[in-house]
Amino acid sequence: MFFYLSKKIAVPNNVKLKCISWNKDQGFIACGGEDGLLKVLRLETQTDDSKLRGLAAPSNLSMNQNLEGHSGAVQVVTWNEQYQKLTTSDQNGLIIVWMLYKGSWYEEMINNRNKSVVRSMSWNADGQKICIVYEDGAVIVGSVDGNRIWGKDLKGIQLCHVTWSADSKILLFGMANGEIHIYDNQGNFIMKMKLNCLVNVTGAISIAGIHWYHGTEGYVEPDCPCLAICFDNGRCQIMRHENDQNPILIDTGMYVVGIQWNHIGSVLAVAGSQKVVTQDKDVNIVQFYTPFGEHLGTLKVPGKQMCSLSWEGGGLKIALAVDSFIYFANIRPDYKWGYCSNTVVYAYTRPDRPEYCVVFWDTKNNEKFVKYVKSLISITTCGDFCILATKADENHPQEENEMETFGATFVLVLCNSIGTPLDPKYIDLVPLFVAMTKTHVIAASKEAFYTWQYRVAKKLTALEINQITRSRKEGRERIYHVDDVPSGSVDGVFDYSKAIQNPEHPSKDYIMNFEIRSLRDSRALIEKVGIEDASQFIEDNPHPRLWRLLAEAALQKLDLYTAQQAFVRCKDYQGIKFVKRLGNLQSESMKQAEVIAYFGRFEEAERMYLDMDRRDLAIGLRLKLGDWFRVLQLLKTGSGDADDSLLEQAHNAIGDYFADRQKWLNAVQYYVKGRNQERLAECYYMLEDYEGLENLANSLPENHKLLPEIARMFVRVGMCEQAVSAFLKCNQPKSAVDTCVHLNQWNKAVELAKSHSMKEIGSLLARYASHLLEKNKTLDAIELYRKASYFFDAAKLMYKIADEEAKKRTKPLRVKKLYVLSALLIEQYHEQMKNAQRGKVKGKSSEATSALAGLLEEEVLSTSSRFTDNAWRGAEAYHFFILAQRQLYEGYVDTALKTALHLRDYEDIIPSVEIYSLLALCACASRAFGTCSKAFIKLESLETLTVEQKQQYEDLALEIFTKHTPKDNRKSELNSLLEGGEGKLPTCIATGSPIIEYQFWVCKVCKHYVLAQEISNYNFCPLCHSSVE
Repeated sequence: MFFYLSKKIAVPNNVKLKCISWNKDQGFIACGGEDGLLKVLRLETQTDDSKLRGLAAPSNLSMNQNLEGHSGAVQVVTWNEQYQKLTTSDQNGLIIVWMLYKGSWYEEMINNRNKSVVRSMSWNADGQKICIVYEDGAVIVGSVDGNRIWGKDLKGIQLCHVTWSADSKILLFGMANGEIHIYDNQGNFIMKMKLNCLVNVTGAISIAGIHWYHGTEGYVEPDCPCLAICFDNGRCQIMRHENDQNPILIDTGMYVVGIQWNHIGSVLAVAGSQKVVTQDKDVNIVQFYTPFGEHLGTLKVPGKQMCSLSWEGGGLKIALAVDSFIYFANIRPDYKWGYCSNTVVYAYTRPDRPEYCVVFWDTKNNEKFVKYVKSLISITTCGDFCILATKADENHPQEENEMETFGATFVLVLCNSIGTPLDPKYIDLVPLFVAMTKTHVIAASKEAFYTWQYRVAKKLTALEINQITRSRKEGRERIYHVDDVPSGSVDGVFDYSKAIQNPEHPSKDYIMNFEIRSLRDSRALIEKVGIEDASQFIEDNPHPRLWRLLAEAALQKLDLYTAQQAFVRCKDYQGIKFVKRLGNLQSESMKQAEVIAYFGRFEEAERMYLDMDRRDLAIGLRLKLGDWFRVLQLLKTGSGDADDSLLEQAHNAIGDYFADRQKWLNAVQYYVKGRNQERLAECYYMLEDYEGLENLANSLPENHKLLPEIARMFVRVGMCEQAVSAFLKCNQPKSAVDTCVHLNQWNKAVELAKSHSMKEIGSLLARYASHLLEKNKTLDAIELYRKASYFFDAAKLMYKIADEEAKKRTKPLRVKKLYVLSALLIEQYHEQMKNAQRGKVKGKSSEATSALAGLLEEEVLSTSSRFTDNAWRGAEAYHFFILAQRQLYEGYVDTALKTALHLRDYEDIIPSVEIYSLLALCACASRAFGTCSKAFIKLESLETLTVEQKQQYEDLALEIFTKHTPKDNRKSELNSLLEGGEGKLPTCIATGSPIIEYQFWVCKVCKHYVLAQEISNYNFCPLCHSSVE
């Protein structure tokens, strides 16, 4: 780190200064002093010619305003940078808030407590709150708009300092007796701070300064110390937080008047004075420390008494208030940067990341690659590689074959020019100084140095390099211990102080090129004397760059012999070939045009070609440059067969230009003109112009190679019809079927499979259905089979769902619906089989014969699943079960009994306990106690009931039949018919009664019967809910 005094400003009338503060954002400097002095200054910003002046500080003031309002000595000045406000206070307790308006500062608010003097003021990190402490113990916290938030009076305490924590949750109060108390942001006392730096210190002490860096620009390390507390006796401690039990302790050995962190919290400046043995008076000095207590250097400052200091916003200057003068010192930190293979490597911190952000900026191509590195120590570069020296990550597994890596706490990472790590080396010495050559890396601490001969495999990928470094040990390593303390320095031409102001967007303006003296002299000789004398000078002072300069000058004068000799001396083979090609040209103007093009003045060269009526050479020049827009303009000025193909090539190249930049609409226009159907299809797809893509597919001939790709584009967006059309046009029916299956268009898939005589559709359906069943998507599988007209498989799955729902004791109506759906699928299956057989025997026999044949074939196919014969049994069972209960609750007890008696035939579907419980209930309600008795006998004999349940039925039966004789009071004339038998009558599904009349209605779907007088009350079949016609 390097620092020096650069400027001195005198305050008029020798008024002594008391305080100074530098606005970090806008660069305003506020200084207060005796007799109400308050000035706001601003140094002029650097102009573009600052490059010529190097890094010297600006010399002029762009603002110098006196602020009137204080009568006593101004003792405290502080900035609110977020809201551009200045807050000042004098010895009389008067507080003034100033605001900037049209380039000048004006009073905005005034407050005078008239009881005590303000000792310190502090704005929090976001500028919303200010805390003001008075000498008599009064504390006031106010908002930025002047409202008082809270106040507190700390009795018996003299306050002198205050500061906020980074999160604005903690306040630190410094007392006159040297104690520091910790309060929350509401003014509640938490605890006293432990001051380890004052151990074994006697006598009166006072706090010289408290500064808590808020982390607004990031931290140099994770968990970095940021709270600095310093006392007038020179003792200082730097803490990670307010409760840090192991702070960094420093004894500065000086009388301290003030401290302050720089803008990124990496350097702490401690200002004060120090006794010198050889002199009677004290010497003003500023000492600089890292957050870890390492001393960076000392700056001596003239004058009698220093009273305050403040950093500039970029951390490159510091302002010091001494007597009636303001001294400015320039600070040059030890930047972490280097230059390798046209790449600037530099590091900076970001507030949102705990690591260092290392940027590899390719200045030639203006590309940058960003890497994040923890605990970066230094960057060293040489040739095509760089070394990143860091602290080793405790959680990172070290290589087993490294030399004694156990306990190694530092690592040297070899990287290439884009930041790819090639080889890490773990070492146990602190790499304070690192240097490298094209073959070796040397790292040194204060006691020892380490050498590493590295090797890098060339023309290998990063993965291959990584495999090589893991498979075998590379290079040789040695450690030497020495007695002397080494030192080092770094030079460069990269203006890091500017680049670090905007590190995420580096500019080539930050790079300064310096020509050496011999290059400047050679250029002057060529311009003023001539090529011959310059050639002799370069002969005496040979260098490839000087020979190139001579060759370029000779080319401009068309001195081909001298140019060729100079290109030979600088080993430029391309230059030699170019000179020979010039020698073969006859026209001087042609030679001149070629030379102008060689120097990159293409517009001028093109004009010369056109003036010579050589449009072909102008087009060739633009073709080499890839300037297709200009090629197109030149082609439009002429005509010819050769131009037609070149015109098409130009249109396609311009289309590629727009497509590479994702300007698809512009690209389409040029691809249409260039008849590039392949790229045109891609553009339509990216634009989601599927109509244009479809038109393109229709315009292509059959079996065109682009049709399958267009079809796949349609598949990706779910456009089945267009995809199928494209596949069929290129004679790929199987791909068309696969598309339909993929997009769940099963009807279309079956239709295509049949029309193209494909047999694998059945296996496809089965495979997809099993896939759905594995995912427990049974209903999706049913829908799949149904759409594909595989009604029998769909019916089996639906019947299975109905059985499962019945076992779960779900709502009977839901179970009935599921059985009805299953039966309807069976009916569709029956119809399908009949129609299929009709188609086979058409023209050979009657319709009855074909239907019979269909039924016989169906019988053969369905022998494994007999439920097709009684598809409606489940629906019938739950229909009568629901109907009986509805009739019972509506009071039709006799009809309910007749309906319940039908349930005896469905014990395989409905649990017996439910059937006979309902039958007993209906019989009891109908006073048919004989039937009720039989139902109770059946219930008591059920093996599925527990002993307790059977006992309950016995008790209930005993209670009923002790009061009523177990005989039916009304013997129904239909009783014998309800008992069943061969001649059992059909049942009305609307009433549950047997049909004994000759007139009745038959459902065309489920083939069940309804009494003629009942069907008029219905619009739909009571069982299958098909419409009544």
